[in-house]
Amino acid sequence: MKPHRIIWTLAAILALILVGILGYMGIEGFTFIEALYMSVITLTSVGFGEVHPLSDTGRLFTTGYIVMGFSGLAFASHALVGSVMETVWTGGKERKKMNKKIAQLKSHFILCGYGRVGAAAAEHFKANQVDFVIIENSAEHCQHIAEQGHLHIHGDATHEETLRAAGIKSATGLIALLNKDPDNLFIVLSARELNPTLHIISRAEDLTSEHKILRAGADNVISPFASAGIRIAEALLVATGRQAGKESLASQWIEVQEGSSMAGITIEEVSRQMGTRIFGLRRSGQDTIFPGPEISLRQGDQLLVLQDFSEPQTAGETIAPHKVVIVDDNPVILRLYSRLLQKAGFLPLPATNGQEGLALILAEKPAVAVIDYILPLLSGIEICKAIRSHPDCAEVKLLLFTADERPEVQQQALDAGADLVIRKGPESSEIIEAVQLVIRNRPDPTA
Repeated sequence: MKPHRIIWTLAAILALILVGILGYMGIEGFTFIEALYMSVITLTSVGFGEVHPLSDTGRLFTTGYIVMGFSGLAFASHALVGSVMETVWTGGKERKKMNKKIAQLKSHFILCGYGRVGAAAAEHFKANQVDFVIIENSAEHCQHIAEQGHLHIHGDATHEETLRAAGIKSATGLIALLNKDPDNLFIVLSARELNPTLHIISRAEDLTSEHKILRAGADNVISPFASAGIRIAEALLVATGRQAGKESLASQWIEVQEGSSMAGITIEEVSRQMGTRIFGLRRSGQDTIFPGPEISLRQGDQLLVLQDFSEPQTAGETIAPHKVVIVDDNPVILRLYSRLLQKAGFLPLPATNGQEGLALILAEKPAVAVIDYILPLLSGIEICKAIRSHPDCAEVKLLLFTADERPEVQQQALDAGADLVIRKGPESSEIIEAVQLVIRNRPDPTA
């Protein structure tokens, strides 16, 4: 509803009443209260009696006043009703148009919460021309979002139906930025169940909530205050000449996974190999700021580092992750295993059919190849036989996974050269554990 239209309508009604007051006071000599009363009952046509008998001039004035008042009130009513209908119609039309755009999105991002952090994230997405949808429960914030031209849904992000409306099934990533950690935890749980391959980043106000949110299915948990503190400290070091300036810095927790080459070496050595300083060590739930360089890392430790993305890194500056080729014709499984392997510190290389998988393994010579038993063009058995016929791929570990539990199928895979046969099941973590197992047992080529 347009405010100026309402103001003009009210002003017209007041002007009509004022004309009646002045007319009755000037023609009939009524007092102000009597003139106001006569004006109102005349305009509204309620049929009450006259205050005093009217003269002929008064009756002529009343006749003209009724016609004028009826026309004025009809115009005012039309303006008000039209304004209301326009608001309802326009709002519904815009909402349908926006919902249609959201339904057409693919590989987009979902932003839950539009506070200061969410607004900054939305502007960054927009600047990089990335498709995204905002879920916001505040009507006031939604009004601001609409003014910015962002696609959005007015609703509660902790409800599954709201996440579905935002297209979570076809989304690539989700950011949970609500002010309460339990709400973000619930969003992560719901989102991970609705889309197992989704990349999820969550905000956490309390450090004790980070582990819970990660266990719920988040890929990363960020504390805005901790990140801001690191940025402020880094800016101070640069300003005082204690450290060279960096154009693009990002903080990240890196976990020492089972079988990782970081396990057993000191923080000083890891810092040298990664080309960055270790700002924090998290061990058994305890955080240490600027840990001593002589501390040896253990499995399960987490390191807080600042990575510089302004310049490309050269070989030797980072610990190269193990390559793992995944061959599966199911895109959901392919994305799920790729995400889990990447989270575990590996470099996943996907392939969607047997021929593509064989070519990728021969070209990349990965540490491990995870191959489905039934594939288009070439089967998993045929891939294993082809790989084992190439001497330069002798160090590649082959994992074949299948839903067929027959012993002869497993023996056939082992005879073809598979190092391990894994049964397909609901626990996707078994694949990751198997990859870590064969990596540990893989001989060191430099030894």
